[in-house]
Amino acid sequence: MSIDYRKELNGLEPYKPGKPIEDVKREYGLQRVVKLASNENPLGCSKKVKEKLMASLDDLAIYPDGNATNLKEALSRKLDVHVDEILPSSGADEMIELISKTLISPEDEVIMADITFPRYVATTKIMGGVPVVVPLKDYTFDLDGILSKITDKTKIIWICNPNNPTGTIVTEEELIKFFDQVPSNIIIAYDEAYREFVTRDDYPMDSIKFVKKYPNILVMRTFSKAYGLAGIRVGYAIGNKSLIENINKVRGPFNVNSLAQIAAITALEDEDFVKKIYKVNLEGKNYLYEQFKEIKLYFPPSEANHIYVNVEKDAGEVFIELQKRGVIIRPMGGTWIRVSIGTLEENKLFIEKLKEVLGK
Repeated sequence: MSIDYRKELNGLEPYKPGKPIEDVKREYGLQRVVKLASNENPLGCSKKVKEKLMASLDDLAIYPDGNATNLKEALSRKLDVHVDEILPSSGADEMIELISKTLISPEDEVIMADITFPRYVATTKIMGGVPVVVPLKDYTFDLDGILSKITDKTKIIWICNPNNPTGTIVTEEELIKFFDQVPSNIIIAYDEAYREFVTRDDYPMDSIKFVKKYPNILVMRTFSKAYGLAGIRVGYAIGNKSLIENINKVRGPFNVNSLAQIAAITALEDEDFVKKIYKVNLEGKNYLYEQFKEIKLYFPPSEANHIYVNVEKDAGEVFIELQKRGVIIRPMGGTWIRVSIGTLEENKLFIEKLKEVLGK
């Protein structure tokens, strides 16, 4: 039997998530494995979220609110935007797919960085679009380089700030200058999944004002990272009403499940938890910085909950050798790895095993 698949799938590989802990335990006969591969929250999620979820288990036979009304209203109050300017999704991953389905026609061009979140390029190709890849400059987005690649075929520009995997940022001043030069018919998909971890004052923490000033900007946020809800899948986008309405046309009817909606609403209310993970992340980052400097490994300073580091050895080999020792990281190609910032205990174990692998 010969099946004729869409030509857009040629050359595409399935997305490969970080290796599960249980798989590594089975493969190497380990009792304990630490996962620092997927930028997950080492503290889990808020206790208040867990309590609310446990109290909501009796309602699982009922379809979720397809409009996510209560979640949109909670976000509206929190962010001071109209409910019609908010669209929840099953994590940022689904929103990336929805944006691409809404906007990209065959041969449309989509601009992105060479080292950034891989779903941008994958969803572009799936829709028959043409990825226009601009190399990073000093490990961050080259905004001038992006501007130089704009043509009359450009449909979307992807900006991940802080960037994954490098953790670097573009400043508010740089962004405003950039936004002012992008034609208004080109959508700027601004992904700020890691915004809650940023420490620098020149980062645009208030990105809502961009949406209000520039109708072609769509801001994406997630509950997976700082809020610790990666396993339940919930995120959202903020944009002008017309843009949100059109993205909503391609959304599945019950894309954000009931528990995800409840968890997100509860998480929004627990600001103390987010402050706690910010502190844990900052302390862990500073510890890893000191250790990397001591063993003379280069890394660009990160404003996220992960660090992009050059281990000066084949990343795939380091990945395997660390797994054998009970630590999972993410190989990024060449001699670069990405390590998520964990608890102090997890960070210390990672450094201990990394030194063993590198012979430092």
